[in-house]
Amino acid sequence: MLVSGGRRLLTVLQAQRWPFQQCRDMRLVQFQAPHLMGPHLGLESQAGGGVINLNAFDPTLPKTMIEFLEQGEATLSVARRALAAQLPVLPRSEVTFLAPVTRPDKVVCVGMNYVDHCKEQNVPVPKEPIIFSKFASSIVGPYDEVVLPPESQEVDWEVELAVVIGKKGKHIKATDAMAHVAGFTVAHDVSARDWQMKRNGKQWLLGKTFDTFCPLGPALVTKDGVADPHNLKICCRVNGEVVQSSNTNQMVFKTEELIAWVSHSR
Repeated sequence: MLVSGGRRLLTVLQAQRWPFQQCRDMRLVQFQAPHLMGPHLGLESQAGGGVINLNAFDPTLPKTMIEFLEQGEATLSVARRALAAQLPVLPRSEVTFLAPVTRPDKVVCVGMNYVDHCKEQNVPVPKEPIIFSKFASSIVGPYDEVVLPPESQEVDWEVELAVVIGKKGKHIKATDAMAHVAGFTVAHDVSARDWQMKRNGKQWLLGKTFDTFCPLGPALVTKDGVADPHNLKICCRVNGEVVQSSNTNQMVFKTEELIAWVSHSR
């Protein structure tokens, strides 16, 4: 799944089949708290931990992720200093996590991109990437409710690795693709299968893009904290039950190939 926002390309490919190890990588978040006005940028102190308020550390920082990423190394270096400074941490129970990326211009997705999923569905492994999209209005926070639309009787789940690209590009070579990546997050590709497969001429768009059909987050993990995006455990739980369990080594087309492919046509 690829998400582009404003002047910068933001990419979100496919994964919480839980991808990230606990370490002192940067886990960027957007959050709200009762004592704060509006959304703020922060850092998770660790996976599943509390939140460091980046805007309190440096009030000149943007308060949205897209603006933060647009400024590149200048803002990332401030976040690194904040992480090293052992600042006060807001308890997780006192904050509301928003999607780490909100209001992107585009959400570009990749279908049938796991070998095991193709076998499960009894369909051929694709020879070229299958590209579709979601509307940005489908994005919600990681812990928000997915609203089941009354128009659909066949709502389904798919966990995805989301690759967030922070540097604009077009006609990108696969060998250069990772230079455009800011980091990774978790996406949930919710689908109304009846609308995807049986209606609207069997075009996927409407079945993929009902409101709340793209939960993201909680954290955008910077790429230096992910040693190999193609060797990550990825699983999905519904009401506490594991319904998907795989690994990103099952991806048919890897991150670099997908960025190159999409950048030639977007």
